[in-house]
Parts: sequence; C-alpha cells; structure tokens
Amino acid sequence: MTIRVTIENHVGWLEFNRPPVNAFTHEMVNETHDGIASALADPRVRVLVLASAVERYFSAGADLNAFKGMTGEGMRRWAERCHDIVRLLRNSPKPLLAAINGTAVGGGLEMTLHCDLRFAATDAQLGQPEIRIGFIPPIATTQALARLIGRPRTIRYLYDGRLVTAAEALDWGLVDELVEPPGLRRRVQAYGEELAAKSPAALAAIRRTVTLGGGMTFQEGQAFELETVVTLADTPDFAEGVDAFLAKRAPVWRRP
Repeated sequence: MTIRVTIENHVGWLEFNRPPVNAFTHEMVNETHDGIASALADPRVRVLVLASAVERYFSAGADLNAFKGMTGEGMRRWAERCHDIVRLLRNSPKPLLAAINGTAVGGGLEMTLHCDLRFAATDAQLGQPEIRIGFIPPIATTQALARLIGRPRTIRYLYDGRLVTAAEALDWGLVDELVEPPGLRRRVQAYGEELAAKSPAALAAIRRTVTLGGGMTFQEGQAFELETVVTLADTPDFAEGVDAFLAKRAPVWRRP
C-alpha cells in the first residue's frame, strides 16, 4: 500500500507512504481516493488528517514516469480521478486537516488546498513547479488557490514555480499555523481531538455553508445558509446544545 491509515481518539490519519519522496503513481492516486472514501465512511473517524509517513517529504508530486508518452485522453483519465478526490474532500461532512512536513509540492500539496486548515512544520517548503514541465497543477488547484490566496498571488506563484518557505506560505494564507517539526503531529492530533468533541451536525453545516457556499453568489449563499440553519434546528444536536447550555452542563452529541 502507498498510503497508511490509522485512527487515534476519533482522529483519522491518512498518510502518504511511498518512500523515498511520495511521488504519485496511478496506484497511489487510486489508493488515496479509496482511503479517503473509507475514512469518511468510518463512524470511528470524526476528523480526517492528510499527512505523510515519509520523514522529509510530504509530496514530490506526480511520478513523471507515469506521464511519459501520455496523451490528452490519458491525462483526462488521470485528472478526472484526481477530481474524484477533490469531490470527496470538498463534500466531506467531517472536518479535514493537513499536517505538512518537509518538501511539499505537486499533487499531495494540492489535495491539502481542499482541507479546512493546514498546519505546516516551520522548515517545510511548498511549491507548484508544474510550469517547469510545461503543465499546470490539475487537482482543481487553479480554482482553489485563486479563492484561497487571490488571483494576483496565484498567478505569480504558478508562473514562478518556485518553492516558498513555511513562513511565506503563512503570510499568504496558504497555511494556517506553523509548528516546530517535532511537535507537528502532536499539535494536529490535539486540534483534531478538540473538533472531534464538538457537534457533528454543526461541523458538517459549517463545512457545507463555507466550502460549498463560497462558490456561490452572495444571494445564493445566503439562501443556502438559510436552508442549512432551518435543517440544523431540527437536529437532536441543536436541542441538546440549547438544553445543555441552559442547564450549565456539558452537551452529549449524537454520533453517526
């Protein structure tokens, strides 16, 4: 297997595991898709983290041997499978975190753009070097980046194809928090456990309205939010949350 999936206190970890550099092959793309789908369907997993089991590499992008001699139709199949992963991530009802270590370029890094929060080691380096092979990042990256860091910065980032430091990525909003390398997993696990203790219904509603609503017009997003709060008000979690607050006790959320 080219990925490793573990669960600790309801936090699932999907780790890329193809030493020495986590270069993606067809097999690895398929296994990543299936691993994410399985984790999201697992009731034991309340939060999912994308990470790496390889010490100095989060992702080296695609194994370019897979692209040798590839035609447009071959690339369509590759990109469509990657887009299947994007749909899984963006439609996830569970919070998604990323723990980015070492060198993080190409496909693996692109998947983290569809997570809710990205934690990075202070010595991590991030980049989209596809311009060097006359290509663009194909995992809905042009769209996610423009929404995340803005059009001008996205254009320059993709034009240059250079690695940026973790500190620069934080300044851009490409990552959300920096952690000293030895403490990265511990910090992400702790935050994941904080989320895992919260209402699954409310977490799912936040993901839907922000992630999916963010691609709508303001008026469409407003209507989407309205229907979401109406639906949420009928859930046991909402009633429990109100009762627990008024009774000054800890809420007991309904779990899938």
